[in-house]
Amino acid sequence: MCVLFAVDRRVLAKLAPMLRRVLVVDPNPHSARMLTEIIKGLGAGEIVVEPNTDRALRTAAELEPGIIFTERTGDKLDGEALARNVRRSNLGCRRVPIIMVTAEATATTILGARDAGVHEFLRKPFTIADLFKRVENVALKPRDWVEAVGYVGPDRRRFNSGEFSGPGKRKADKPGTGAEAIAAAKDQAMRILAAALDQFDSDPAQAVRAIREQASQLKVLAMKASDSRLVVAVGALEVTLASGPATKETLTAPIGTLLAMSPVEPMKRAG
Repeated sequence: MCVLFAVDRRVLAKLAPMLRRVLVVDPNPHSARMLTEIIKGLGAGEIVVEPNTDRALRTAAELEPGIIFTERTGDKLDGEALARNVRRSNLGCRRVPIIMVTAEATATTILGARDAGVHEFLRKPFTIADLFKRVENVALKPRDWVEAVGYVGPDRRRFNSGEFSGPGKRKADKPGTGAEAIAAAKDQAMRILAAALDQFDSDPAQAVRAIREQASQLKVLAMKASDSRLVVAVGALEVTLASGPATKETLTAPIGTLLAMSPVEPMKRAG
């Protein structure tokens, strides 16, 4: 199948790295074949189709796809669970764009996909232009990554489902100045640190990963703002993380020092 609408070749060239290896997860051979043909028309290289969650996870580990398309539900397939498993794994592709495809485009299913860590939502029946727009969004409009405990995935505040226009969708949510951007990023990192420590016992491995990510983010922000106090406090946290198996007890003091520098309101869910 060829692409039946005009696409700038320069845009296709920018999509090429993401489309070099593609994973399609769909138990329906007919719909999987249709989707595969459309993706080929956009210049995709290797495309692997899997019918269920378990096989998709194994293939994701071996293939390391640049993008994943998944049906929402099917025989032995739970697209939301697949997205959450990929996001919380140690796979090399854990941060790749995931586009969920389904005929069930209700506010509930769309929000469920968003909260599972899905980048885009594609409603059936869709046109080639619809699919292209979703791929273009994830390739050319990257979103910040949120590494928390309650949520892992792209920044949900900029979820770009074309079917959803409710009050939870924001077209623009970025601070206006560089200083405001640094302050907002610092505030989110502190909130995630506080939540990760609070939720540590529920998922220690993800809590430590979230804390490492926020330490890295805060170090960058401290350097940008020339904040020597923050640099020292982050350094103490990094030393603790590198000193052996991290526990809630060993992390409480260095994280407490950071939070004391920038008090935040408690949050149940980070991201």
